[in-house]
Amino acid sequence: MEFQTPAQQAVYEKVAPLMKELFGEMASPRDDRPTFGVRFGSAWVQTWVSAWGDDDATITTRSWLTTGTELTADLGRFLLNANGEMRFGAFGIDSEGDSFFEHTILGSTVTKQELRASILAVASTADQYDDEIVSRFGGVRMADRSS
Repeated sequence: MEFQTPAQQAVYEKVAPLMKELFGEMASPRDDRPTFGVRFGSAWVQTWVSAWGDDDATITTRSWLTTGTELTADLGRFLLNANGEMRFGAFGIDSEGDSFFEHTILGSTVTKQELRASILAVASTADQYDDEIVSRFGGVRMADRSS
């Protein structure tokens, strides 16, 4: 695996054992990039470490919620209103038109408790909202899409 900076590598090496300690065998590291995946209910959560300048890195946890949901003004308003109620993270739409929820924290100072809180906040939000988005706006939960 290649890292963009030594800081990114250091944060990944700090996060890897924490992921194992927190989620055991459920945490699946990727071999080709500094990313881990964990399944929670209907949510598949990915956590990755990204370089942030030369001296630090960020830890982003994202869960894709739905695919094939029509991008309407009502959906946008729903997601923006929900963002205003979130303690951790925010909803978004990716370049493919798929909805997601994510949260990012600073890597150099991350603690086990902070990492756990970030991942569980994303997972529980995703597990709740994927069903609601599909029932209100259509599409398919990412957990139900055919590969």
